[in-house]
Amino acid sequence: MSLLFVRENREYLLDPGETLETDLGVLDVPEDVAPGDIVETHLGETFTARRLRGPDLFNHFERTGAPMMPRDIGLVIGHTGVASGDRILDAGTGTGVLAASMARCGATVTTYERDPEFADVARENMALAGIADRVDVRTGDVTDDLADLGRFDVCTLDTEDAPAVVEYATNFLVDGGYLAAYSPFVENTRDVVEAARAVGLGEVESRETIQREMDFDDRGSRPSTAGVGHTGYLTFARRV
Repeated sequence: MSLLFVRENREYLLDPGETLETDLGVLDVPEDVAPGDIVETHLGETFTARRLRGPDLFNHFERTGAPMMPRDIGLVIGHTGVASGDRILDAGTGTGVLAASMARCGATVTTYERDPEFADVARENMALAGIADRVDVRTGDVTDDLADLGRFDVCTLDTEDAPAVVEYATNFLVDGGYLAAYSPFVENTRDVVEAARAVGLGEVESRETIQREMDFDDRGSRPSTAGVGHTGYLTFARRV
């Protein structure tokens, strides 16, 4: 099991038995290392072992593109109520951050990725997160298999052809099941909304996710003047 080794503003992702050479000395990770252990370099500099949590996966997964941001992931999980025992269909795996986050909630995820190399990376990331047994990464187009997959509690989409998948949503969502589709563009978002309404899904709504940090200094407190933190658009719908 990989662990983070943390010291001030540094952190390294290492496996038991691994060796890392740094400017603070050589760090030899013991085979029996556990979260909370203090490990010293040969120069006596210390690092603390820490287990991976959700935000750490976002930072340390190998990336095959721009992963879904934590604020979007949180909105998806919070709005759809992803929970232990849920069966989830995901399309557009990419790096796999969303699929991993839902699996860490206790759900079982079947996720589709068209690019074989991206799918291989996603499988490695699931192993790193310790949830490979709960995430089935499949290579291919989800629309080819929809008739054979059964029903799901939640469906999450991060693909350009999301509207085409939404057209079949009433066939694969359980009664009361949720659909969540992410898109960086308004045009695709509108297409998803229209497709959801056309097949009779209820509670259809779209949200733009924007986040700003707060600045605190001697002069006062206010939202940061840095660029607006727009990431994309999320559309939700429910089989009613």
